Amino acid sequence: MEEPRELPQAVIPHQQHLQNQADSSSSPLLKVGPSRFDANFTQNVINAIGPNTAPRMRQVMSSLIRHVHDFARETELTVDEWMLGVRFLNAVGQISDAQRNEGQRISDVIGLESLVDEIAHKHMTESIGDPTSSTILGPFWSPNAPFRELGGSIIQDAHNGQVALMHGKVTDLTTKKGIPDAVVDIWQASSNGKYDFQDPENQTDNNLRGKFRTDAEGNYHFYCLRPTTYSLPTDGPAGQLLTLLDRHPMRPAHIHLMITHPAHKSVTTQIFPADDPYLSTDSVFAVKNDLVVDFKPRKGDDKATLDLEYNVILAAKDQEGASNVPMAPGGAPVSNGTNVVNGNH
Repeated sequence: MEEPRELPQAVIPHQQHLQNQADSSSSPLLKVGPSRFDANFTQNVINAIGPNTAPRMRQVMSSLIRHVHDFARETELTVDEWMLGVRFLNAVGQISDAQRNEGQRISDVIGLESLVDEIAHKHMTESIGDPTSSTILGPFWSPNAPFRELGGSIIQDAHNGQVALMHGKVTDLTTKKGIPDAVVDIWQASSNGKYDFQDPENQTDNNLRGKFRTDAEGNYHFYCLRPTTYSLPTDGPAGQLLTLLDRHPMRPAHIHLMITHPAHKSVTTQIFPADDPYLSTDSVFAVKNDLVVDFKPRKGDDKATLDLEYNVILAAKDQEGASNVPMAPGGAPVSNGTNVVNGNH
């Protein structure tokens, strides 16, 4: 097993330093008034943005600068704390590679990806109704999942889990009719709590991954595993941040889905067994009530002992509201094999 990698200098010693500061005074942080620091400094930084900057970039960066500066003033950030933050960001980049997206994991554990997803879904529901709820993409999606025959299995390797037949119908939000040729992209961790590329000793490429096209009536069905609760990787900055915040790294068991169709807005979501003990304390804040599902006993099927029905509702692209399919890791648009889907991550 790979030895845990450490951050460059100083997280744990600095945590003790902060605790010593906290122990020395029971009073809250000083409320900083506008006259305590240069009242014009932040606006001067914002004004330095050049005239050829795109309007949305200007809006986002102006707001970011304003909030970051307010944060520094509110907490009276020290030089040591600022440098710790710089080292932390550097460590996030150093541990990331083509198969590990630590920056996205940091966004997950502070709830940012779930918040961005909530904003995107709110824009959609306010303008067109209520399609299937979205949730975060997470760092384990792969663009290389193969298409499999409808009714086939994404289980390619040995496992200790329970096999389920997952089935449902993909329908149009307005017409209520089934959507043929929608692509249902599925991925999940194995019964040991690891995804294929985390576990090359036990899993082949694209184990527990697959894409399926719905039939003429919009129906899909395939075999998968009842998902397993697992821990986020804790050998990097995200794990150390969770430790500093006295939080656990556990994710409730879940199955990932990305449903796409050329004429419809796409959805990326996860579904969670109703009896999972971590539903209310998901380390990445991704659980929504309508994404909690029940696995039921299945009889008369020698391939599966469990049954899971999950129906999906998509909105047509000609309706207002942003698509809630995120960009693929690295910023590339997500492709479902027949079309390219752009969306907000």
